[in-house]
Amino acid sequence: MGLLEFDKLPINTLVGADWDTFKKVTDRQSIDKEYQNKYYLTKGVCRLLSLLNPIEEKYYRKLADKPLEADPLFILGHWRSGTTFVHNVLACDKHFGYTTTYQTVFPHLMLWGQPFFKKNMSFLMPDKRPTDNMELKVDLPQEEEFALSNMLPYSYYNFWFFPQRMLEYCDRYLTFDAITEQEREVFKKTFMKLVKISLWNTQGAQFLSKNPPHTGRIKTLLEMFPNAKFIYLKRNPYTVFESTRSFFTNTIKPLKLQNISNEELEHNFVEVYKRLFYKYQEQKHLIPKGNLVEIKFEDFEKDAFAMTEDIYNKLNLSSFNESKPYIEKYLDKKKGYKKNQYKYEDKTIRVVEENWGMALKEWGYDL
Repeated sequence: MGLLEFDKLPINTLVGADWDTFKKVTDRQSIDKEYQNKYYLTKGVCRLLSLLNPIEEKYYRKLADKPLEADPLFILGHWRSGTTFVHNVLACDKHFGYTTTYQTVFPHLMLWGQPFFKKNMSFLMPDKRPTDNMELKVDLPQEEEFALSNMLPYSYYNFWFFPQRMLEYCDRYLTFDAITEQEREVFKKTFMKLVKISLWNTQGAQFLSKNPPHTGRIKTLLEMFPNAKFIYLKRNPYTVFESTRSFFTNTIKPLKLQNISNEELEHNFVEVYKRLFYKYQEQKHLIPKGNLVEIKFEDFEKDAFAMTEDIYNKLNLSSFNESKPYIEKYLDKKKGYKKNQYKYEDKTIRVVEENWGMALKEWGYDL
């Protein structure tokens, strides 16, 4: 068990941002009184660590011009749709490289000094996610948006720190509807950097992405990676609502620098779900034929091994036979895992049917 409790962290994840990103993300923001100490401590440590960034940049120049061996495989879907489980299964395949948990917090301390900083992070961090008891370790696969939020100021995950602007960040940095072209170019350049460092770090040949925000960015991703492959996860919207409410409410506690009521937070994620759903529906036709697989997470849970093999076949991924023993070993370990059980409240049923009925209808879910 880590030394620190997740919901009592004295700093937030902006501690690993470069100084330019930190300044732009926090500039002229409203920071509530009770989070002032957390803000100043995070700022101080960030400023100190940022002095080391030129060393990282020097090492990155050796990777910058190295071409990718293959375009990435993206796992898409709304938060709490099972993307983490699918990500962990596919990451058993040593052909894939991915962003690690350590990298999401300290993306600028990767190419040098990593052993020292990683050891300290491992000592301090909790060993379980508080929302669903999933294992937390520094080298495990993690969604790269947390790393991106420390590498550029144009990340949707700015809302974790400033939740009152959640819908604004949604339109600008999740769906890219209100993003400027200059900001989008910075995103593309920064994301490519993250991919190359992730592959170097995990010794993979193809980047494996699990990042719900990418669900709204298909057009931009295809501009960068025309032959990228995609897995889109659907899950019962009633379950997603209950799980998202728990996840957002608990995860935001150690990260936020301003208050937001549970009611406003719920209203925001209900709206974000709709915008993300429609943006995916609008852009998925851009994906070349044969490069997209859509699955229900409930089907994947029932027989993850067979569904994984089917994904490999449909996407023409060639490394399944080599990865079979590693996938089987991981799935055997998960057999005793206890998931959170959700009993749908009357309010949940009403909110989902009034706001997410399009998903219920499109995917064929009911109570």
